[in-house]
Amino acid sequence: MPCASRKFSPSSNRRGNSSLTPSGFVLLDKNPGDTSFKALFPLKRVFSTKRVGHAGTLDLRASGLIVAAIGRATRLLPFVEAKDKCYTFRLHLGYETDTLEWDGDVVTQDERGEAISREKLESILPQFIGDIDQVPPRYCAVKIDGRRASDWAERGKDFEMKPRRIHIESLKVVGEDGVTEGCTGKCFATFDLECVCSKGTYIRSLGRDLAHAFGTYGCVSQIRRHRIGNITLDGAVKGENLTAENLVPVDKVLDYPVLRVAEDGLAVIRRGNWLPWKNNVEGVGPEGYVFVARENGEVLALCRFEPGRIWPKYFLGGDD
Repeated sequence: MPCASRKFSPSSNRRGNSSLTPSGFVLLDKNPGDTSFKALFPLKRVFSTKRVGHAGTLDLRASGLIVAAIGRATRLLPFVEAKDKCYTFRLHLGYETDTLEWDGDVVTQDERGEAISREKLESILPQFIGDIDQVPPRYCAVKIDGRRASDWAERGKDFEMKPRRIHIESLKVVGEDGVTEGCTGKCFATFDLECVCSKGTYIRSLGRDLAHAFGTYGCVSQIRRHRIGNITLDGAVKGENLTAENLVPVDKVLDYPVLRVAEDGLAVIRRGNWLPWKNNVEGVGPEGYVFVARENGEVLALCRFEPGRIWPKYFLGGDD
């Protein structure tokens, strides 16, 4: 499944909402060097709310797509985070660092410098496709005894990172011989790769494991996330350029069917009661999720559909 997917302009899809604090998504293009948490600061300023969140943390040095949410749309972030993701990254073969990034402290250097061709790299990629076990980097946000692994690593604590099951949908070489400034070790080959993978995949660990498959060492640079689910960087905005016009309706990020309901039916949903629904609904996935909207198309709730009725799950109207 390639990186390219559905494209749209957020500003052209905005709908009117209530006078209360709005709910919706914002597609951010994170700069390398910013934390994912810092990337949310412009949302708090532009929308005058502290109720913000994001789906899928990006490493400090990584860049690319972050799907952020404000207001009650933050309740939908787990549904976004569960989607597959597409990254590109540069693999440096020849040395490994403590962070598994190109400019970390070198822990192992391969002095042999054996040549590895593009064809040889491509020949091992199939063994990384599908469900595989992956050990996260020691410098990451995984919790160990209540603290982030990176906190323990910085303190010099000895601990073990347990493997996790992930899924790699596709992995391919898209370039070679690229140069990244600031390498702390000596690399004898670099390759640019594209990866489509599941939630929980660490690209840094993938680079390490690819190198180990050759009996050498590796680290990565230039990690960039291009897609989450059907949403791509095409509609994303840099935080410094964010305006209220960049608010994206929730049904443009999560592609559940939208059912338009009269006001009396919306009142039933808002009270947490199920609503009779005898019409057929096309495009419902196995989870049964649908959006319920006003007759003008403004989405107000995420519900679960079953033949004959709609069950409310989350009300998404403006904050009180």
